[in-house]
Parts: sequence; structure tokens; C-alpha cells
Amino acid sequence: MRIPSLLAAGAMALVIGAGSSAFSADKPVKPPPKPPAARPTYSGLNPKTIQPAGTQDNTPPAGFTAMFNGKDLAGWKGLLKPPLDNPAKRAVMTPEARAAAEEEANANMRDHWKVVDGVIVYDGKGRSLCSAKDYGDFEMWVDWKIEAKGDSGIYVRGTPQIQIWDPGKSPFARAAQGSGALYNNQTNPNDPLILADNPVGQWNTFFIRMVGDKVTVYLNGKLVTDNVTLENYWEKDKPLYATGSIELQNHHDQLWFKNVYVKELPAAGTK
Repeated sequence: MRIPSLLAAGAMALVIGAGSSAFSADKPVKPPPKPPAARPTYSGLNPKTIQPAGTQDNTPPAGFTAMFNGKDLAGWKGLLKPPLDNPAKRAVMTPEARAAAEEEANANMRDHWKVVDGVIVYDGKGRSLCSAKDYGDFEMWVDWKIEAKGDSGIYVRGTPQIQIWDPGKSPFARAAQGSGALYNNQTNPNDPLILADNPVGQWNTFFIRMVGDKVTVYLNGKLVTDNVTLENYWEKDKPLYATGSIELQNHHDQLWFKNVYVKELPAAGTK
């Protein structure tokens, strides 16, 4: 007597199961998740070492050009005094006024930026150091070192800035998060993803990739800024400038730089 009952129950279960299956088939099928966006890649370099161990300083990797030759400040110039540190204001200067301002700025540079044993050294006085050439899209390597409570940065397209500071002793609370973020951003991210600084007094290495208005920064081989929009600090209602100088910024602290390499990239949207 029990066997037929069990068979009937089993048949009913099959019918219910078939009905459930038919019902579930009517439900909308969720599309598969989109793959994550591809991140910028290094140009054939090991992000943790830049160059093989034992490579002489200021020797550019394949495909890169040395912005600093290890001997002098050829290819660099002084930053014009305010308000002419603003690219928008420089753009409307007469040629004669610009030449006079640049002469003063270069004299200021020579007084305060020196090359010592293959290192660019800033004495904590004067103004920032600028590339003589303007750059659009590029990849860049630079080694930097600061003293306790030091504060610096890298301007790209003449715009501030990829932040450098002492995470341990800076008077600014945000410094504890580390270097490598786009400090002056107001709308887009302006803090690093992780703390990746070496102890103050040791060398640190930036890898910077700038394409369009997007900036990616690795600090000591660790991703700290991931394809973030750099805002126009000087003219907040306008897009970022298409080209501009690369600047080694100062806040009147002693600074050291070496192994400064750049690789120009095709403009965004072109091959």
C-alpha cells in the first residue's frame, strides 16, 4: 500500500518541479558582470626596480629620455615669480616681458638649485624648477627624497600637483595617508589609495602616467593613484591644459631628485 503512495508523491513532485522550472524560465536573466576596465601598464619596466640592479644613476631605460643628465641643469629653467607662475597669465605676456621674467627666474634657479654627485639638490630657498620643454601625454620616472616635515610635489602640464610630503611629521593631517595623490583636486579623488612612502631620508620612486586629463601614479611599485582626473587648478571652469611643463615643486624645504626619465606618448585619441 505504501509503494503506490510513494510513487504518487514522487510523480507530484516531478510535476511541481517541472512547473517551478517553467516558472523560473520566465524570470529575466541577469547579464554577466562587465569585466574591470584595463589599467595602464608600464612600458616594459619592472615597477619595483625601474632598472636592473647595478645600473648607473641617470641612465634612461629603453624608450625613455633622461630629463636630467646627472651633470648640470640643461633642459631645465626657473619658475617665474607669482602671479606669473600661473600658465594662463604667462600666456598673455608680451615676448619682451616674458623674456625679462625668464631671465630673472633662471638667475633665481641658479642660486638655489644645484647638481651634487649626480643629484639635483634644492637648498630650501627660491622657487620651483621647471622643464624647459612642455609635455602632453607621457610616462615618467623620478626618484625623490625629502627631509623631516618636508613638502614638495610634481606639477604636470604646469598644474599642481602629485603630492610629496612626510607622512609622519607633516603639520597636515592628510599627510599621514602618504604621497602620490592629486592634492589640489576638489571634485575628483585627492588622497592616495595606500601609504607607500619609504622612511624620510630614503629615496622614493614615482612612476607617473598622464593620458588626457587622467593621472596614474605608482609609488615604490605600489598603485596610489588610479587613472584619476586632474582638475585645472588655475582656471577651474576650463579643462586641463593640453600641454605644459613638468615642475619639481618646493615649499622651502631641502629636496633631492635623480633618475628623471620621460617617454612621450601619442596624444589621447590618436595612434
